[in-house]
Amino acid sequence: MTEQTPATYRTGLTKLNDTFMPMVESQLYDNGIQMTEYQRTCVMNSISSINEMLLKEGLTVNQIDQSNLTQILLTVASLQLNSAATPREVYFIKRGESRGQGNPKATVVEMGIEGDGNDALLARFGRGIEKVHRHWEVKEDDDFTYMSYSGISVTPPTWVPKGSGKVVRVVYPIEYKDGQIEYFICEREDVKANLIAHMFNNLMWDKEKNDKKEKIRVFADTHSLDDMLNDKDMQVLGKISPAWKDPQSRESMIVRKMRNRIVKKIPKDFSNAYVATKFEEAEDDFMSRRLAMKEAEIIEEIHEEANKEVFEPEPETPSAETEKLSSADNIETTHEQQANASEPIEDVDPYA
Repeated sequence: MTEQTPATYRTGLTKLNDTFMPMVESQLYDNGIQMTEYQRTCVMNSISSINEMLLKEGLTVNQIDQSNLTQILLTVASLQLNSAATPREVYFIKRGESRGQGNPKATVVEMGIEGDGNDALLARFGRGIEKVHRHWEVKEDDDFTYMSYSGISVTPPTWVPKGSGKVVRVVYPIEYKDGQIEYFICEREDVKANLIAHMFNNLMWDKEKNDKKEKIRVFADTHSLDDMLNDKDMQVLGKISPAWKDPQSRESMIVRKMRNRIVKKIPKDFSNAYVATKFEEAEDDFMSRRLAMKEAEIIEEIHEEANKEVFEPEPETPSAETEKLSSADNIETTHEQQANASEPIEDVDPYA
């Protein structure tokens, strides 16, 4: 990769901003949105982050799908997600997207919303919400009491941090415009549903997926989330990704899932149909594209490999035909709802 001087880098970013900003602003305006300075800042920061990511990959913006990039910038602007926030609210990665038999893969940029990005969306679009207070990460050695109810009166939960142990629950105090405060709680064990979804999706194209899924279900019924993550057989059976099982990333993954399970289920009001559409695309598009890529790659491989080998007919072995039919039956296009075109798909449950 050619080293770029700071001056060249700034000039390149200026050109990118001059190219994409008018398109984004025009499309927002056509959909009833007057672009604000903060939205403009979010787009500029995204262009900078995407450009930096591509440079590290040895690519330029001209080498990626331009239509895809424009749509990502429109999503960033509509949802006001800031890639330069600390902690960041959105991230970008490069993918190779299959375009079908005989066509080269297109390089596309994909975005993902970080945990704090979901908090920002809740604070900005949450229905009737005045303020999203900082969430609590309650550890197993902390003193904690749940809220209690007397009619419509609520006694708030109490939490005395002790600073040790695993995070066993996350609590979000949400303040509404009528003055009411609600406490939304997700327990560590609730994340087991996310892990099972991750494992099931990794088995999507496995010929023995039904048997393997049943083994996972049986084990999950009598074991905890951490038991599943620690069990070597489960790790292999469900092709659990390092982000879930490695000690250095496990806790942050589990906490993120607890936070997301709470934030994503709280009702939101976008007040503009276009913004609502962009939110749905950000939630759903990533996975549907991953699934479409997987399916396209498998179909392409079938076409490429067909008839490469010549088999002698064996009329005395009727199971040969049965095997062909069985093989065909195993090529399924049923979509079970992350992650990487070359790695297992992960985290596709409704509250991932």
